[in-house]
Parts: sequence; C-alpha cells; structure tokens
Amino acid sequence: MFRFSCVAAASVSLLFASACSEAPQSAHSAQARAVDEVRVIAEVLQFERERTRVEAVGTSRARLSAELYAPTSGEVVSVNFEPGQAVQAGDVLVELDSRQEKLAVRVAELNLEDAARLYDRYKRSAESGAVLPTALDAARTAAETARVELDQARIALADRTIEAVFDGYVGSTEVDPGDRVNTNTLITTLDDRSALFVSFDIPEAFIGELAVGNEVQLETWSGKVPVVVGEIVDIGSRIDPQNRTFVARARVRNDRDALRPGMSFRVRIDVQGDFYGVVSETGVQWGADGAYVWTVVSGAAVKVPVRIVQRREGRVLVDGPLAEGNIIVVEGTQRMRDGLAVSYDLQRMAGKPDIEPVSGAAKVTGRPLVVLD
Repeated sequence: MFRFSCVAAASVSLLFASACSEAPQSAHSAQARAVDEVRVIAEVLQFERERTRVEAVGTSRARLSAELYAPTSGEVVSVNFEPGQAVQAGDVLVELDSRQEKLAVRVAELNLEDAARLYDRYKRSAESGAVLPTALDAARTAAETARVELDQARIALADRTIEAVFDGYVGSTEVDPGDRVNTNTLITTLDDRSALFVSFDIPEAFIGELAVGNEVQLETWSGKVPVVVGEIVDIGSRIDPQNRTFVARARVRNDRDALRPGMSFRVRIDVQGDFYGVVSETGVQWGADGAYVWTVVSGAAVKVPVRIVQRREGRVLVDGPLAEGNIIVVEGTQRMRDGLAVSYDLQRMAGKPDIEPVSGAAKVTGRPLVVLD
C-alpha cells in the first residue's frame, strides 16, 4: 500500500514537471517569431510610361515662301512696296515699261475684228454658193489665229507687272525705277509667315517612336521669345547614311508675328514608350546577378529580379515579373531575405493620394506617411 502510494506520487510529480517545462518553451517560440518579424517601409507599385526627351536644332521656313523674278526683260518704271510690307495676293509690286505691249494688244484686237468680219461675210455668202468651201475654211483659220495672237499680246502685257502670288510680307529689293531687269533679276522675296515649318534631324533609333501629330516644344536661342508648342506634320522616309538621322518637320503658329523664317530653334520632344513599374530609388538593390527588388507576399519577403529601364528624379522604371499593386520594400531592404516575415508601413509617392493597404497584406501601422519627392 505504501509502495503504491509512492509510485502514484512519483507519476504526479513527473506530469507536473513536464507541464511546467512545456509552458516556457511555448512562450519562447512565440517570442522568437515576434523577434524574427521585420518592420519596413513599403509602397504600392504603379506603372508609368517610359519617357525619353529628344533635343535637336531646327531651322524654320515660312508656310509659303517665294523668290520673285521678272518674267521678261525691261525697264522698271515703278516700285510699289516697302521692305517688310504686308501685301495681298494680286497686288502689283513692280511695273515695267509696257507701252509696246499695250500697242501690240491694240493691234491684235484690230486684227481679230477684221478677221471675224471677213469670216462672217464668207459664211453668209457660202450659203448661196458664192464662196468656195476652201475660202471659208481659210477665213475661219484666220479668225482663230487672230484670237490666239490677241491672247499672246495680253500675256506679254501682263508680264510687264510683277504681282504678289499670295498674302504675305515682302522682303527688301535692289531694284529702283529706271533699272533694267531681265529674267535672272531677283525682284524681292515673299513669305507667308502666319505659320512656320521647323525642320530638324532625329537619330534613327527613334524612327518608330515619332508620329505625325506628336507635340514638340520650340525655343529660340536668344530666349527672348517664350517657348512655343508645335506639332509634327511630316516625317522623312529615308535615313541619312552619313549621320544616321532622319528629318522631321513641325508646324508652329505665328499669330503674334514674333518668329521669322530662317530662325534656328532648340527643339524638345518627349517620346512616350512602354509601361513599366516605377519604384523609389531606395527600393532597388544590386547583387551578383544584377538588380532586384523585395516584394511582400502574404506577409513574407520575396526577392524579384528586375532590369533598370530609366531613372527619373529619385524614382526608377524597372522591368520584371511585377504587377500593379505589388508591395515593394523601399526602406529596411538590408534586413530582407526570402521568406522572412514582414510587416510594413505604406508611404505614398509625391503628388499621389494616400494609398490604402492591399487586401491580404501584413498589418499596416498608423505611423506617419513618408513622402518621396
């Protein structure tokens, strides 16, 4: 009896000791898990287009531009414009001596009247058989010839004046009344500068990136004229084999008449590329295999390799197996390893609204948000 009591007492003691030893171990394991969990700063991944700024030097020309030459030789009797004057289509700019041409027109008119009367007379007489058909045909030919000669005389008379062929502004001239001019004499220039076309060279790498209608910014080198915005109106179809560029041309309005044909411009074009994930610069890490970022999936850290596409003002465009809405670690990356338990605070990008935690993410604390410029 005494022996049985001793055995029972020993069993109870062992059970109590075992229970007491398991309690500290469970508490220790929970404490270890809490210590293993790392708190970091993270952001929600967003996607943006790659943007590349292309700069070039462009040269402008007027929307319409012409050099006016005398259509025939003669003596200048009148210059009817001042350099820089605005003119309209049809305005007479220079007159040459036209006395001979006016007389020639009058003679042609008389010849036509005489030939027309003769043809009418023969035509009436031919009905009675008094005029042979051959004579009637000759009279008809003479009348038509006289009409053509009158048209030629009128053209020759019109060539004694130089007119504006479209609305615009005339340039300077070296011609004065009394000068003798010929078909090689430049009278003046005429420009319609209500709009300008600016031509510039673009590297061949962007041949598929630019399109008609793309916006361009143009700035004069003097900086006295504000930056103006134009649009691409045509793109060259060939690559220059010498400098590996192609020509593009932009159109810019000149409503204030502050720009001039022949001016050079600094041309800027923002070329839009594909969409890529954008992360803070501090979130990109480097290893033996290249760049990578840390993401948080179901409360655990996951290493994702990426390729750097573009850097821009504290942010980096990356290409990799990422999706919009992924949680990217941007501070505390030095403590990361695959599978590590992670809790995080979200920060927001500069100029973006506060981002709500993604469903299924680890606990988000109420710490102040960190803004990255």
